[in-house]
Amino acid sequence: MRIALFATCLVDGLFPEVGKATVTVLRRLGHQVVFPMEQTCCGQMHVNTGYPREALPLVRRYADTFEPYDAIVTPSGSCAGAIRHQHAQVARQFGDDALVDRVEAVAARSYELSELLVDVLGVTDVGASYPHRVTYHPTCHSLRILRVGDRPLRLLRAVDGIDLVELPQAQTCCGFGGTFALKNSETSTAMLADKMRAIQSTGAQMCAATDASCLMHIGGGMSRLDVGTETVHLAQILASTKDAR
Repeated sequence: MRIALFATCLVDGLFPEVGKATVTVLRRLGHQVVFPMEQTCCGQMHVNTGYPREALPLVRRYADTFEPYDAIVTPSGSCAGAIRHQHAQVARQFGDDALVDRVEAVAARSYELSELLVDVLGVTDVGASYPHRVTYHPTCHSLRILRVGDRPLRLLRAVDGIDLVELPQAQTCCGFGGTFALKNSETSTAMLADKMRAIQSTGAQMCAATDASCLMHIGGGMSRLDVGTETVHLAQILASTKDAR
């Protein structure tokens, strides 16, 4: 299958290794992955902060860029949720019915990585090997907006050598929430402290998730605690093999 990668702003700018890992996994499974250079932001941060008019050109650009592809994958439950649920709302808000039809068609072919692997490609064992104690944080957007369910866990359970341990109160938010962490820093910090205590209680070496944004927030807190627990994106675990170590 010819699959287009939508990297997202955060992965493109700060965590390119997550995008590369996504490509590695899909190529190992025999698929062609392309990176359309015209891609930009999905517009989620504009919509979430009350600027839908500024999001409209980004919504149109996403459709223009990814319309030619049969499948689009993104290593972000948050951005996939925005594409799936916000793009048509924005186009409809400004009365562009033609754009509504286009973005709905492209959104139907846009998947978060675990959705693409499990639902479209029909695989849970991608040949990964990761001999570490790992706990999994299901990010709010992937869990509540995109409803990926246990797909990431099904992929992780199939990884050779992994010691996957349950995270207490896993469905509790880490406190990031985009600009929420900036506008409500004290509340965000308190929520992060709860999340870090839960992660520490597992004894895990690594905390995994499907969103680099939440991992950035959690990773920053864990580094200040200096307890040795690190963060890792699901794609990086799935890309890891015995030969790669």
